[in-house]
Amino acid sequence: MTEKLALIWKDKIGNVESIKLNAPVYYAVDFPVKLEAPFYAYITLKGKEANYRLKISEVKDYEPLEGILKRTTKNLKTLLKIEEVQEIASIPMYEFKKESGEEIKRVSKYSYGILIEHGEFTIEKFRDMKPREKEIFEIAKKDHGVELPFSIVEKIAKTEEEYSMKKTELKRLIARVVEVYRKRLVDPYEAVGIIAAQSIGEPGTQMTLRTFHYAGVAEMNVTLGLPRLIEIVDARRDPSTPMMTIYLREDLRYSEDAAREVAKKIESTTIKDVADVITNITDMSVVIRPNMAEMENRGVRKEDIVENLAKIKVKSVVEVVGDDIKLKLSEPSYKNLNRLANEIRMLNLKGIKGIERAIVRKGKDNGEWVIYTQGSNLREVLNLDEVDGKRVRTNNIIEIADVLGIEAARNSIINEALDTLHQQGLSVDMRHMMLVADMMTYNGHVEAIGRHGVAGQKESVLARAAFEITSKHLLAAGVTGEVDELKGVAENIIVGQPVTLGTGAVVLIYKPKKR
Repeated sequence: MTEKLALIWKDKIGNVESIKLNAPVYYAVDFPVKLEAPFYAYITLKGKEANYRLKISEVKDYEPLEGILKRTTKNLKTLLKIEEVQEIASIPMYEFKKESGEEIKRVSKYSYGILIEHGEFTIEKFRDMKPREKEIFEIAKKDHGVELPFSIVEKIAKTEEEYSMKKTELKRLIARVVEVYRKRLVDPYEAVGIIAAQSIGEPGTQMTLRTFHYAGVAEMNVTLGLPRLIEIVDARRDPSTPMMTIYLREDLRYSEDAAREVAKKIESTTIKDVADVITNITDMSVVIRPNMAEMENRGVRKEDIVENLAKIKVKSVVEVVGDDIKLKLSEPSYKNLNRLANEIRMLNLKGIKGIERAIVRKGKDNGEWVIYTQGSNLREVLNLDEVDGKRVRTNNIIEIADVLGIEAARNSIINEALDTLHQQGLSVDMRHMMLVADMMTYNGHVEAIGRHGVAGQKESVLARAAFEITSKHLLAAGVTGEVDELKGVAENIIVGQPVTLGTGAVVLIYKPKKR
């Protein structure tokens, strides 16, 4: 745990975006700064929590330099040289304390506070570069004129250490990284959404519309191709063919017998799987005739069936007649008789609910035994001691969000979509899929790309109206007095003015000289 005095000030998002685009840059503020550089500062947008962290390398009295940015236009007192801006998980103001020990409840203009930094939260995430990382950063800046992001510099330093690189090899690596990095940069106001949509949509039209067998398991059908891609972007709660890939813990994964035992334990077994259910209208009863061979195969005893019949809601009397089990209704009724028969057939005797089938197959890579299931129940499977929870996979994205959280769901959307495309021999840049996944999950829950999700939540009235159900959107906007700022693509095209992309993003203002 460390303590540092930090500068905190309230600012507008527009100013923050300008600093991010232009950093390193001098920023003029309308208050005096008593800290000596270098130090970290925090920006709060609403005064209640810190939203951005900045690295300040220089502090001096205000002077009207060329190319500086300003917090306001009046009473400017100090110039801060801001090296970089980092967006952080919001830190409530009460986490900061004044030098007197008093909590900071709200920042109206600026304040100073000590942040008690907890573990990895700040130290690891925002640590300064190590000497070797600084050298790599300077080589890229001096030789290629590029300031590489910290995460890339960190990876280069780790690679150099791992392979014990010579100086010439390191320089070649940096040159190659810079070359790839330049190709990956996106220009300001680039239409990334449209490019992503085209990049995924065009190869999507090349997909076949069939359901394929799951790779390596001939007995199991799993929806692939375009239907699967539609399922993913529609954020359907239940996939048409849910499945799981279950890996076992290290001491069991190479034993076929152990894998088969776990598969039996996982596979849901209902009465209809191990017995015939016969409806007898004459005496208003239902007879369960067990299949002994199937019961032995699935590890079910007759006593298990009798015990589980107590779960049935329809009132009945249970009798055991030889090998058969007979249930008589307390109050005879054709409707109740059919209901009783259906409840008995679907009654779960053992295994995990939702997993209809479990198949054991040997992995191609390292010879370990893997269980493939038809049906999915991630929460229950992760509770099993025999299972390696870190490697369990399911194709049910909503279930992943419920059990493991939204970040796991985001990664699942990316992986599932890319796997679907790769199985068709189609190559799509991962960043397009990352953008789609970000849009689907940024609100904290998985949303569909459609009028009930992302498209229906656009800020622009005209953009929503252009998508679907025009009159409904226009009427609702008129009743509530909604204002359209005309910032997007669709709404500007509708009103017949240039879109704010590329050259259209630049606004030139002529300011004549005063006479």
